[in-house]
Amino acid sequence: MTLALLLIGCSERDVEPKLPSPATSKSAERVIPTDLWLGQWNGPEGTFLKITGSKGTYELTIQDLDGPRNFDGRAVGEVIQFERNGVKESLHATTGSETGMKWLSDKSNCLTVRLGEGYCRN
Repeated sequence: MTLALLLIGCSERDVEPKLPSPATSKSAERVIPTDLWLGQWNGPEGTFLKITGSKGTYELTIQDLDGPRNFDGRAVGEVIQFERNGVKESLHATTGSETGMKWLSDKSNCLTVRLGEGYCRN
C-alpha cells in the first residue's frame, strides 16, 4: 500500500499546470476596426483627412479648400462619429466610386463622410 501511495504521489507531481490560452485570456485586447484607419487619406485638390489616436478615440484633421480643422472622433461600431458645425457626422469605409467623386472613382480603399466628401489611400 505504501508503494501505491508513492506511485500516485509521483504521478500527480509530473502533471504540468494548465495555463489559459491566449484566446481566452482576459488580458487579450479587442481589435477595433477603425484603428486600422490611422494615418492620412487623400482627397482631390490637396484635401486630406488625417486620423490619429487609438482604441476608439481619435483626432481627425480635415483639410479642405478653406484650410485644416480638427475634430474629436469616437468609434461607434464600424464608423467614426464626430461633430462638425453642430451636425453629427459619420466617417465610414467605402470604395472610390461610393464617395461620389470622379477624382477618386478608380480607388478601392476609401473613407467617406457623405456623398461628395471622401478620402482614399494611394
